[in-house]
Amino acid sequence: MFRSTAKLTRQLLQSSRMLTSLSSSSTSAKSRLFPASAAVTYQSWKVAHHLSTAPNNSEHNEYDNNDDILTTPPSRSHVNPWEEPEDMPTSGEWEGCKRGFMKPIQISARGVEILHSPLYNKGTAFKSGERDRLRFRGLLPHRVMNINKQKERFLIGLRELESNIRKNIMLEDLHDRNETLYHRILVDHIEEMAPLIYTPTVGQACQELSARFRRPRGMYFTEEDRGHMAAMVYNWPHNDVRVIVVTDGSRILGLGDLGANGMGIPVGKLSLYCAAGGIAPHRVLPVVLDVGTDNQELLNDEFYLGVQKPRLRGKEYFHLVDEFMNAVRYRWPRVLVQFEDFDSSVAQRLLDKYRHTHLCFNDDIQGTGATSLAGLMGALRAKGEDVNSLGDQRILIAGAGSAGIGIAQVLYQAMLEQGYSETQAKDAFYVVDQHGLLGKERMATLNPEQQAFARDVDSGLPLLDVVKKYKPTMLVGVTAVGGLFTEGLVREMASHVERPVIFPLSNPTTKAECTAEQAFEWTDGRCVFASGSPFDPVEMEDGRIFSTSQCNNMYVFPGIGLGATICGARKVTDRMLYVAAKALAECLTPEDAARGQVFPHISKIRSVSHAVAVAVIEEAIREGINTKVSPDDAKNLKAYVDRKMYYPEYVPLIEKRTISI
Repeated sequence: MFRSTAKLTRQLLQSSRMLTSLSSSSTSAKSRLFPASAAVTYQSWKVAHHLSTAPNNSEHNEYDNNDDILTTPPSRSHVNPWEEPEDMPTSGEWEGCKRGFMKPIQISARGVEILHSPLYNKGTAFKSGERDRLRFRGLLPHRVMNINKQKERFLIGLRELESNIRKNIMLEDLHDRNETLYHRILVDHIEEMAPLIYTPTVGQACQELSARFRRPRGMYFTEEDRGHMAAMVYNWPHNDVRVIVVTDGSRILGLGDLGANGMGIPVGKLSLYCAAGGIAPHRVLPVVLDVGTDNQELLNDEFYLGVQKPRLRGKEYFHLVDEFMNAVRYRWPRVLVQFEDFDSSVAQRLLDKYRHTHLCFNDDIQGTGATSLAGLMGALRAKGEDVNSLGDQRILIAGAGSAGIGIAQVLYQAMLEQGYSETQAKDAFYVVDQHGLLGKERMATLNPEQQAFARDVDSGLPLLDVVKKYKPTMLVGVTAVGGLFTEGLVREMASHVERPVIFPLSNPTTKAECTAEQAFEWTDGRCVFASGSPFDPVEMEDGRIFSTSQCNNMYVFPGIGLGATICGARKVTDRMLYVAAKALAECLTPEDAARGQVFPHISKIRSVSHAVAVAVIEEAIREGINTKVSPDDAKNLKAYVDRKMYYPEYVPLIEKRTISI
């Protein structure tokens, strides 16, 4: 054995000297010296070279642990060519496109069907090879464009429009033609596009949905479908649905009952799930439970497309919802259901019914609460105060519906996490509705969630008087009453607090309790401000400019959904919401806080969703409700989440065929 090893070593060293003697070693020369059929390999050369050059010391004879002391074989480049980025083609149909391996998608569609499928259609970006392979050569113009050129052309047309609703229509038309390009535009230009596909424009889009209906998107369930829902869900063409956003249209933003026209909300939310949260578009499903409407204008509208009957109520309503929940869970057992814009009279009851048995959450209650928690923690940082001092604040919440109580519930849980007692936490809240301060004297008229925040005294005290008596440090508005925060109220608050925190969160903009300009003017620029809908920066008369933050649920719900679905969580827990809010708050940089912002810039939304998803998965693992993440993947959750996030780019398509021999 030792003789054969020595012989092999001599042969390898001889080959090494032959290589060294060549002034320039070509690939062909090396292939002749190390033919594929021979037992001599490059790795063997490394062993031999190491044995001949390493000192006679036992610590240097551990080859596997000392690979760094081995020199590169003569004539071998010091740069690993596989680690060098490939140059992008600068001309031809591959201009600006990657030509490396991309996992192809097998599709059942063929020919012109592909061009009519928004999930698979690439428009003019189909390469000549694909046009032949997929059987639609001649059905497109000759010139091939890449996705960047397509995006550039689309944006020119979009920016020529002056009306936001016209821009919304143009974007939705693209959504119906080419989902990849649509979501790529959202990802690359989220700051510009988010107000067009979501608040504030989505409110008008919902109001006009029946009048401008073009193409169906999502599913509708009505009372007439009772008994058929388990079969109906199989009409949806995709087998791997991960996220459903469902509404009954009873409380769309601050606009009230819009019935089936509320479909614009699930569509807009799921666009953000795809662009901001990295959920692939074939894995989302928008749903409307069309149970009628109490909006008399819609009942009389000859073009309204929903059920033109008074809204279903009572046990019939709850049984319909129950059949829907069981039907979608039967077909997609791990699907996340997000309840959206349900009236306060049913929102909490539905959440309480399903939160422990289904993977679900209510965005208006829990999502708004988590986002507000992150914003208020950011406000404390902007003021230079400890983020763990929530229980020391005096928090006035105007609005005692599902959103207002949801915010109070999440903040209350956060205070307990920070070490405050239940009594200390409850004493921090002053919740006011249209009848005044929630108090013990009104218990008979309050629901159980509201009763938890009723105060012992001053029941029914008006909003302004609450400000005067209790001097709140934080003011949150979720009433959908535009202009509720008057100049007198804001100035009264500012007279008692050096840096008042003012969050008018109602949507759309017309329903905001005050504007950014009003808040900064009435506090002489001292407030910390965030709003539900976006506002432009405010310039004061003395030249000071204040940036504004948007306290929008889009900072939280995509990351919660992403984390919960890719880890296969059994449910969404209260602590998941807390860690999601904390992760969002930690995304705020010192520079952001110094500018008075309480949320990261919206351009960072994908990295925010990534951080939120990681926090949610960590909590799911800690609570023992994770079903998908392996121990190995759990060691590097950031990389795991990064691998799972959808990024909109064109991938190769191949026709699904049955091959028989």
